[in-house]
Amino acid sequence: MLNQYETVIGLEVHLELKTNSKIFCSSSTSFGGKPNTHVCPVCLGLPGVLPVVNKKVVEDAILVALALNCRIAEFSKFDRKNYYYPDMPKNYQISQYDLPIALNGRLEIELDEEIKKIGITRVHMEEDTGKLVHQGTITTTPFSLVDYNRAGVPLLEIVSEPDLRSPEEARIYLEKLKSIIQYTGVSDCRMEEGSLRCDANVSVRQTGKEEFGTKTEIKNMNSFRALQKALTYEVSRQIEVLEEGGRIVQETRTWDEGQGITLPLRSKEQAHDYRYFPEPDLTPMIIEREWVESVRNRLPELPDARRDRYVRDYGLPEYDAGVLTSTKEMADYFEACLNAYSSPKTVSNWIMGDLSRLLNANNLEIDKCPVSPVNLASLFKILDEGTISGKIAKVVFEEMFATGKDAGTIVKEKGLVQISDEGSLSAIVEEIIAGNPKSVSDYRNGKDKAMGFLVGQVMKATKGKANPELVNKLFKEKIKTLIT
Repeated sequence: MLNQYETVIGLEVHLELKTNSKIFCSSSTSFGGKPNTHVCPVCLGLPGVLPVVNKKVVEDAILVALALNCRIAEFSKFDRKNYYYPDMPKNYQISQYDLPIALNGRLEIELDEEIKKIGITRVHMEEDTGKLVHQGTITTTPFSLVDYNRAGVPLLEIVSEPDLRSPEEARIYLEKLKSIIQYTGVSDCRMEEGSLRCDANVSVRQTGKEEFGTKTEIKNMNSFRALQKALTYEVSRQIEVLEEGGRIVQETRTWDEGQGITLPLRSKEQAHDYRYFPEPDLTPMIIEREWVESVRNRLPELPDARRDRYVRDYGLPEYDAGVLTSTKEMADYFEACLNAYSSPKTVSNWIMGDLSRLLNANNLEIDKCPVSPVNLASLFKILDEGTISGKIAKVVFEEMFATGKDAGTIVKEKGLVQISDEGSLSAIVEEIIAGNPKSVSDYRNGKDKAMGFLVGQVMKATKGKANPELVNKLFKEKIKTLIT
């Protein structure tokens, strides 16, 4: 049945900018303060106050728009979006309507080794609303509290074209968008704190039809996983309604994570319902090209360019380069390691392997990694010098991650120096040969895997400290002697 329908998705992403003060006043934007302590007469909308635009917000908006290949408007203005909701004390939101700061951008995502361009309809600035605090879910709470600390925090709304054709595509798009924004440094993009929020417009249409179906808007998705699950559910729900002869109601729905379903919130408004009109307390902005170019000069190397450089300059596979540049923090960590140890593939393997495994197990981001790039490089150096074996290196690394100590200190404290004394290892090798005649016979008859078993016995006997290359050499020499 799914093959008879095509999914159409467009995302509206709200991004909190990391400025010190709010978009139209000097109140703090810091997260986590006591309720209603980061407020002033302007962001509370008290009578007689006047807003003033925060210049940093405009510059950050231009920076993000340039990173998304948008055209920056020469003339832009703010508008009042009129509606009532308890989290908005003025009963209107200062936003942008018909003359946003940027239009017509694009973002590229990779799908099964193919590149797909997703259109960016517009980027506009607006103020955030306050926050309602519910007891339980919004549909079951007996009362709600309101916190206006967030009211007036600067937001960018990034609206995509309805170019996404599956919940998975939507997730990949959002991940790529988050990565690009993090590279620009204008937001921390912490979805769990609400600094990156996503609403999704989703509809289905019969395969081959050009006309869009009736869309619903889904809110309250605060993770990539929630986005994909909510969209998957909503697509199935809409198809089921249509197959039963019903019709889709244009409405706003909420994602209930606990039940794993979307629920109706309210009927979906049209633009004219908001009675937009130009904000009378703010003059329109003329954005000079010199200013745009000065902001363009601040654009950092973005993830795609960095990935291409890793492939070109470091000889890394496309996959490795993509993983390493997926976040700015991981790419910075990788390059800091390279400054102390110049083997890109070795560093890449450790970051993508043991380091990522421990970060995931401990629910840590790489910027909180207890192993510094310099310390990780020191582990590689003592491994190269033969001080420890590859097996012991993994033990040392786990201890480095747990304690934050450097590799040399851990090796010294735990007596993990590699055994490379030929005399000591010869005795152990002879003992293993004597105790494992079948494995020796198998090796003599061409079964190379038997050598792995024999070497493993020596490693076991030495608690992983034997020099494996030397052990291999000794086994071959001694077994050859047996043959002759």
